[in-house]
Amino acid sequence: MMMKTIRIKRSSRVAASLLMLLAATAPASTPAIAQTMDLQSAAMAEAIDDGAQASEAVVQPAFAADAAEQQRGDDFYCGERRLGQWFYCERPKAKPSTPQASAQPQQSSTAQLKAITRQLDELKARAILEPTEANVIAYVRYQREQLDRASTFSDTWQRALWQNPDIDYTLQRPVSTVGKRAWTDNRSATRDQVLSRLGQRYGMFYFFAQSCAACEVFSPILRSVADSHRITVMAVSTDGGPSRQFPNYVVDSGQRQRMGVPLATPALVLFDTVTRKTVPVGFGVMSADEVMERIFMLTNSKVGSDF
Repeated sequence: MMMKTIRIKRSSRVAASLLMLLAATAPASTPAIAQTMDLQSAAMAEAIDDGAQASEAVVQPAFAADAAEQQRGDDFYCGERRLGQWFYCERPKAKPSTPQASAQPQQSSTAQLKAITRQLDELKARAILEPTEANVIAYVRYQREQLDRASTFSDTWQRALWQNPDIDYTLQRPVSTVGKRAWTDNRSATRDQVLSRLGQRYGMFYFFAQSCAACEVFSPILRSVADSHRITVMAVSTDGGPSRQFPNYVVDSGQRQRMGVPLATPALVLFDTVTRKTVPVGFGVMSADEVMERIFMLTNSKVGSDF
């Protein structure tokens, strides 16, 4: 149909051109004839153009009819037969993207440990209140799992201490029999060396009372420590009574209050002659070794360095 329309247009144009050529070559003496021919050629050209437009109008519905027919054919194969996407009737549908599940916040280790404890308590309570075989077995099995976990932790702890001496406290304070004996002997030697020079800087105030039974026990112990390490002891009687171990005593005339010593006997206080400060050593009955250990730690050890 398109080719037919194009041919009609071309023939109409050729005819119009021939008429115009004849009009031009006609004699000038016949103006009426020429004018008539011009009018005829124009009318013919207009008619030809109208025919071409009519042909185009006919062609367009033809193409529309073909498209409708094709659509009907598609409806037949795709609609009635339902051949689907394999015959290009339907586009394959994209799979809906499943949104990823939001990551659950990981439970902290503390919360997990508390949950284990709660579960263990729950199983234990259930086994006690309802002592069926199933409940008892459930509790024992869960308890065994936790015991295995604790054993693994303990084993890992021990291996870590063996391989990392910086975190092994037993290197500072041995717990084995051999190591502890060696550490104690070395500690005693160092302490005796320090106490032998203690009298050059420190003196001791000893507050006692004649009516104090504990003072009768502690006085000879303190006397032996002072004599063995050459430490000067100033005995102060809080009730005015004498002391057999310290005959050169003095009666308390406010010394206790000025030093801030509590009202307890016996009381042992170090006095630093350099700083003019007092350092309480202890109250009550103490052994000789305990007295020396306390004096050593108070005068030659930093807080926290021995533990």
